[in-house]
Amino acid sequence: MIIIKSQDEIEIMRESGKVTGLILKELEKIIAPGISTMDINGFVEETILKHKMIPTFKGYGGYPAAACVSVNEVVVHGIPSKEKILKQGDIVSVDVGSTYKGYVSDAARTYPVGEISSEAERLIRVTRESFFEGLKFCRAGYRLSDISHAIQKKAESEGFGVIRDFVGHGVGREMHEDPQIPNYGKPGRGPRLLQGMVLAIEPMITQGSYEIEVLLDNWTAVTCDGKLAAHYENTVVITDGEPELLTL
Repeated sequence: MIIIKSQDEIEIMRESGKVTGLILKELEKIIAPGISTMDINGFVEETILKHKMIPTFKGYGGYPAAACVSVNEVVVHGIPSKEKILKQGDIVSVDVGSTYKGYVSDAARTYPVGEISSEAERLIRVTRESFFEGLKFCRAGYRLSDISHAIQKKAESEGFGVIRDFVGHGVGREMHEDPQIPNYGKPGRGPRLLQGMVLAIEPMITQGSYEIEVLLDNWTAVTCDGKLAAHYENTVVITDGEPELLTL
């Protein structure tokens, strides 16, 4: 069941979204060669707690950290570690959730670590652009798969792969609510979008195949071909006009 949010609920989610968005913006200044993925997690958790919010991910399904920090071929759900040190040329995706007064905001970005290859830069750029292609259809009256199709069309037109195993989702009192939002598919399918829906739209795009495997920790998802992956996500409100991005 898709839960329509009231204006009061959306206002609470705006507050949560501001903090999640702030964290992802500040990470642009922090991420550099020589820091560990645990350093990133520490900043995320400290900032969420400083704003008197709750790190949504910590303990969710047994996940041990406040942020998912995924390096290079890790698509999503990379577990932060003191031993994993970022080096020049890496790319790192950071996925963050903040809970305020019982409501969740969820967003992710992929960052360059120092100077990166032109192809890695293009992957990050196209992943972001594919989100904004999907956003064009985040308006009341369109169907859910119109978003999915726009994301797929953009990514594949640039020669990249679109992850099938993980999808976007509704968000509110729970981090994962209905509906599921694939990043691929034919247009004109699924429920019509209505004012008050709140969606986490999150393209996960690869340099090669979309096939992934989950490592023995039962969290870390990597590309089977070892090629790079990027992730871009925002919490989006369907309004009576332009969509509202709570985490940008």
